[in-house]
Amino acid sequence: MSVPLDTAVRATGTTLERYYRWHAPVYDLTRWAFLFGRSALLRRLGAGPAPRHVLEVGCGTGRNLATLARRFPNARLTGVDLSDAMLARAEPRLHVFGSRVRCLRSQFEAPLSLDPPCDVVLVSYALSMMNPGYAQALRAAAAQLPLKGRIAVVDFAASPWPWFRRWMARNHVRLDDHLLPMLQTSFDPEVTEVRHAYGGAWQYFLFIGRAGGDEGREPTALSLTRPSGTLSRGTGEGRGEGRFVGSTLHP
Repeated sequence: MSVPLDTAVRATGTTLERYYRWHAPVYDLTRWAFLFGRSALLRRLGAGPAPRHVLEVGCGTGRNLATLARRFPNARLTGVDLSDAMLARAEPRLHVFGSRVRCLRSQFEAPLSLDPPCDVVLVSYALSMMNPGYAQALRAAAAQLPLKGRIAVVDFAASPWPWFRRWMARNHVRLDDHLLPMLQTSFDPEVTEVRHAYGGAWQYFLFIGRAGGDEGREPTALSLTRPSGTLSRGTGEGRGEGRFVGSTLHP
């Protein structure tokens, strides 16, 4: 007998909450070594129009919210996370910004009531850990955004090494290139970059898109294809990083 989706999503949330209870104390000390692309995505957002209200899904220890609060001094920012331990780490980091930055303990399963309405949804290395739940989160993001509102995502994409995919699965990360195609079919892409880390041990992506159509498009899992693009070589922002822009991953 199959488990109802909502039940499975909440079970995933409980598992991740337990996981981060142990990882929160060392999160900021360790994640610089493999959560690449976070600063690059925030710079990309900074190059666009200033947002009125940013919602970060999976805000963790508040690193991204603090950066955006400094970059956009007139914006409101809301973070959502299911881990009390991670939010406890975020509170002292965000306290300096006062009431314009707040965090909520919750899974992101449906749009939130925000004032002013949110015009940017940010998701950093969270969707790949929502298994199941990522499609539900993307549906909520599409419903959260107004027409032409932006979604910005950085996350793991894939790895050619089965042992690495198994190791990441033990840490609740899915690495089978399922997220970027869904984002590209659910939002109007503005930025799509696929990069690789540590000589190709894994790939990760940066994506910025806009909500389009009538109240956005329903996230749909289609074939794992990408539009053609131009290869662009560059240096990464962290040790072990390389960059490729476009559709093809080259050795």
